[in-house]
Amino acid sequence: MKHWLVGTLAGTVLFVVGGMALAQEESTNRVNAETDWSVFVEDDPTQCWVVSTPRETVNTRDGRVVSVRRGEILMFVSFWPGQDRLGEVSFTGGYPFADGSTVSMEIGDSSFELFTEGEMAWAASPQDDQRIITAMKRGADAVLTARSSRGTQTQDTFSLMGFTAAVEDAEARCGN
Repeated sequence: MKHWLVGTLAGTVLFVVGGMALAQEESTNRVNAETDWSVFVEDDPTQCWVVSTPRETVNTRDGRVVSVRRGEILMFVSFWPGQDRLGEVSFTGGYPFADGSTVSMEIGDSSFELFTEGEMAWAASPQDDQRIITAMKRGADAVLTARSSRGTQTQDTFSLMGFTAAVEDAEARCGN
């Protein structure tokens, strides 16, 4: 797992997530949009990310659909060339995940597991990031299933339409 990541990145990623939400609203550093995915660039320090919101969300508790309040729900792939982290897959469900839980990601016939810390989830290794990105380029949808600290199960479906063009754009801008 990316234990080194949790300590140093947790605050940074939360800052970036907040920045993404702000950037989406203000569109000040959005440089491209490819169907359901947007590309953002930050110059100081240089970082790029692609981001999307779910096209469908289902929340259940005890097998019944329930209405819950959630913050921003985002899936993104980030490129941090100054930290030699290129193509990092992450997800925020808009709530604190249950302690010790993981997020299940299904893309076509492929399944992946993301580890959680607070409101963020990441792939366990750069190799897992690359396997997920490859599946995302080939897939139509990514379905992420998680459990909140209150016991609600969430299932968020993200369209992958435009993902390949968006991630290749971000990689061209920040992948060096």
